[in-house]
Amino acid sequence: MVVSVRRHQHAQLPRRRSGHTTTVTIGAERFCLTANQRDDGSLGEVFIHWGKHGTSAAGLVSSYAIALSLGLQHHTPLAELIRPGLDQFFVPNGHTDDPEIPRVRSAVDYIARRLAIDWLPHAERAELGVYTLTERVHQASTWITACELAARRSAPPAPRGGWR
Repeated sequence: MVVSVRRHQHAQLPRRRSGHTTTVTIGAERFCLTANQRDDGSLGEVFIHWGKHGTSAAGLVSSYAIALSLGLQHHTPLAELIRPGLDQFFVPNGHTDDPEIPRVRSAVDYIARRLAIDWLPHAERAELGVYTLTERVHQASTWITACELAARRSAPPAPRGGWR
């Protein structure tokens, strides 16, 4: 009996590829997130640099980037890869210098949100609960306007003729 083993097919990236690097400060820590794309324009691989080479922190974020990249190479949807990282809480966390993502719960939370904003369509980001600051402000102003209109409709009419 001959058993055939089928290996997983992974997407080969071109030798020369386009991408961009985002540098962010979370608390007092600086990170560099590089995202390279495939020929079709989709996300193909991720690199994350943090701190001094050889430290535990640098190794952990590098391992996270490798895991993301391997998932992408094996056609795992980006939303599924980043979902576990959203809202993870550990240091460094807090304020960032990224105007679209002003606060995060951790570096992994930032990376997941940045990748979602840069690489997922709005509908998929909304399912994950990932919005830019501008989108959050717009949602809040729409909600406030709707509440004000509802309050005006349900308010009793003002008395006529003054107080007696």
